[in-house]
Amino acid sequence: MVFAVIGLGALLAGILPRLLERRPLSMPIAFLALGMLVFALPLGLPDADPLAHPKVTEHLTEIGVIVALMGAGLKIDRPLTRRGWTSTWRLLAIAMPVTIAAMALLGWWWAGLVPATAMLLGAALAPTDPVLASDVQVGEPTDAEDSEDEVRFALTSEAGLNDGLAFPFVYAAIAMAGTAGVGWVGEWAWQDVLYKIAAGVVGGLVVGRLLGKLFFRARKEALRLARHSEGFLALAATFLAYGLVEVIGGYGFLAVFVAARAIRAAERSHEFHQVLHDFAEQTERLLTVLLLLLFGGAVVGGLLAPLTWPAALAGLALIFVIRPVSGFVSLRGAPGHTAEHWVIASFGIRGIGSFYYLSYALTHAPFPGADLVWATIGFVVLVSVVLHGVAATPVMRLLDRANERTESAQPVSKSA
Repeated sequence: MVFAVIGLGALLAGILPRLLERRPLSMPIAFLALGMLVFALPLGLPDADPLAHPKVTEHLTEIGVIVALMGAGLKIDRPLTRRGWTSTWRLLAIAMPVTIAAMALLGWWWAGLVPATAMLLGAALAPTDPVLASDVQVGEPTDAEDSEDEVRFALTSEAGLNDGLAFPFVYAAIAMAGTAGVGWVGEWAWQDVLYKIAAGVVGGLVVGRLLGKLFFRARKEALRLARHSEGFLALAATFLAYGLVEVIGGYGFLAVFVAARAIRAAERSHEFHQVLHDFAEQTERLLTVLLLLLFGGAVVGGLLAPLTWPAALAGLALIFVIRPVSGFVSLRGAPGHTAEHWVIASFGIRGIGSFYYLSYALTHAPFPGADLVWATIGFVVLVSVVLHGVAATPVMRLLDRANERTESAQPVSKSA
């Protein structure tokens, strides 16, 4: 039965994207509903409770996130520059810390969580998810460096970087749970903020550049792997960057995205990037199907049972107030017009990354109220999947039409 369900899910993963194209319904909604339906039937499927299987949950979500990060890094066409990535820097430096602080405050003051657990709630819910946000991300790799609209670029690049940059706050929650007082702050600032971020960036850059040279400019033609168009090398790059940087104590999530950008920069217009991206995307889609089926099973299995009204209202505040307002304020003065800023701010989709952070933290320290945090994050992801999944297609279509009208209305300069 398990194999049959996985096979059905994989088959639908190939069919549904084409059936749902340009419709106000996303693939995550369909697979979440399928998971709820299948696990509600008396089929004897395994228990999908993440609290009962924390290590399995941690590693499944971990793999899903890093594969999505590789795909996100490969498909961004815009070169990494301070000015070109202005929206990304603002979302990371302003919107994300504000979101963490606001959710931690609500978790403590409103939902009744202890400070460490409230910090974990804020850190886990802050990042925009790279796995479930494909409907609002950039498309496949192209040769044009300016082909991406600001909305899709900002959401893709933010999702690629903030999964690594939210980790220091997860470690802060772990330190708070295991240590009384504030004696942990110094070591946290040095190790979990400065060293781990630097190691993630530098390690990812080194791995990406070495792989880029191997793929495109190896002296021996037999080693110039880009000529052979083998897409599984996307997984090789993903696991190599992630594993090596984690071994030296850096942030592997950050390393994977940086490595993908370095590989793309090695030979920006080469068709091999399309091959790598396609394989990463297909693998990501299969993992997403599995994770959403399990999430649906967890929901019908009672994941949301501990949810309280204050916690649910805090989660809704994140989706409808905290993220939109903090995101919009952070983008004031950034490229794009007001409507684009509101769309970027409103589509901070929550998903698999939040599950990973929570399961990781719970396997490293005891957190009072863990069942309530799981219920709250599960509720937020459920609302995000449905709300953003329904809204993504019509909103992006309206935005594209508005941009087309704006471009067509611009006067054409006359030649001298």
